[in-house]
This record gives sequence, C-alpha cells and structure tokens, in this order.
Amino acid sequence: MTKTVLTVDDSRTMRDMLLIALADAGYKVIQAVDGVDGLETLSAQGADVVITDINMPRLDGFGFIEGMRADPNHRTTPVLVLTTESDAAKKQRAREAGATGWIVKPFDPAKLVDAVRRVAA
Repeated sequence: MTKTVLTVDDSRTMRDMLLIALADAGYKVIQAVDGVDGLETLSAQGADVVITDINMPRLDGFGFIEGMRADPNHRTTPVLVLTTESDAAKKQRAREAGATGWIVKPFDPAKLVDAVRRVAA
C-alpha cells in the first residue's frame, strides 16, 4: 500500500520540491498552504506522515501540530518539521507540541526521504 504524505508549507516552490522528492520515492503527496489548510486537509483526507513548515500565515507550524495532536485520529501520526529555523528553543517547542523530527532547509532530498521512511515504518 502506498503511504500518503501531507506537506504543509506556504511556499509553492517548497511544496513542489517536496512533491518531486516524495513522489519519485513512491509516496502519494497531498499539499496544504498553511496550518489552517493543513488541519482541514488532514481531517478530510488523512495522511501517514506529515511534513510542516513553522513560519506560515493564518496558523503557524506549532499551532498546526498542536491542533493535529488534539484530534484523536492524528495523535500518533508522525510529523517532521521542515524549516529554515535552527533555534534550540524552537526545536524544543516543536517537540513539546508533538513533532517527531526536525529538518533544516535547504534539505537533501535523499535524506528527507530517508527520514520519512524511518518515521513511516
């Protein structure tokens, strides 16, 4: 069965890069443009793994993860944060919100796919 990855990022370029890397690795990719859209998409379609940015309009990545974890259907869905942020306090805040892992942009597509494989297993 093909695993589905939800990507949540306000940058079309980043969403496109993620789509290419993940689709080439055999994943079905669904996309959302911010945290609000991400919660709606996750509720409607579900996902096996989520990749989210932190800095987004309407609802940032922290709020998105917290909202996702508040839903009993997604309390254990793996969440990888993909962001330009490298601040230790923000990493800690993401962990406390329920993030599974943290990847700093720019990303290596092969390493990203490896991280998705690890958390989706």
